[in-house]
Amino acid sequence: MQTIISPSILSANFLRLEEQIQMASEQKNLWWHLDIMDSHFVPNLTFGAPVLKELSKVTTHKLDAHFMVTNPDFFVENFKELNIHNFTFHWEAVTHHDRLISYIKKNYPSAGISINPSTDLNIIPDYIFEKIDLILLMSVNPGFSGQKFISSVYQKIEKLQKIKKEKSLNFHIQIDGGVDESNAAQLIQTGATNLVSGSYLFSAKNKVEFNQRIESLRK
Repeated sequence: MQTIISPSILSANFLRLEEQIQMASEQKNLWWHLDIMDSHFVPNLTFGAPVLKELSKVTTHKLDAHFMVTNPDFFVENFKELNIHNFTFHWEAVTHHDRLISYIKKNYPSAGISINPSTDLNIIPDYIFEKIDLILLMSVNPGFSGQKFISSVYQKIEKLQKIKKEKSLNFHIQIDGGVDESNAAQLIQTGATNLVSGSYLFSAKNKVEFNQRIESLRK
């Protein structure tokens, strides 16, 4: 299976957002990664439903929403009409994880969980991995783009690969934070199937370079 590349629109130029979205219109296996922050769970406030509503009108690619919020239950109900494919919430923000995953899967095609760099994978019960479609490993501390990659994420990928193999599971292993051409190959070789990249992609000067950078991550 070809690696999915998920450009993070947090790094896009919002005055040229539709134009930048169209730069990747011919790409296969691409999701648009949407960092939705509430300034409570993380110290930043980003976009909400109005932006996502318009975004869904100008792309046929899947929308991958990463909710860095303290109350993901609220967003499950209020964002379900926005054509979001994957809904990822932070493990650290929730008490009743199993209930929330079931709630998400009733309303969205894909349910994901995310953990911060300092969160140990062992905190997640094994049966949870059988219920999810994606686990997002943060390789920076969430909240802002352009941060330095935290290499300890490789050990977590290895653990997840072992879990997938032992249980014959097929959830995506998504990596977010500091992903560029210098570490993409090793991430994929270790087991990552979905790479989120923001600054590296959106600093491209034009459409050709943008697509070249996408392919450089896959190689």
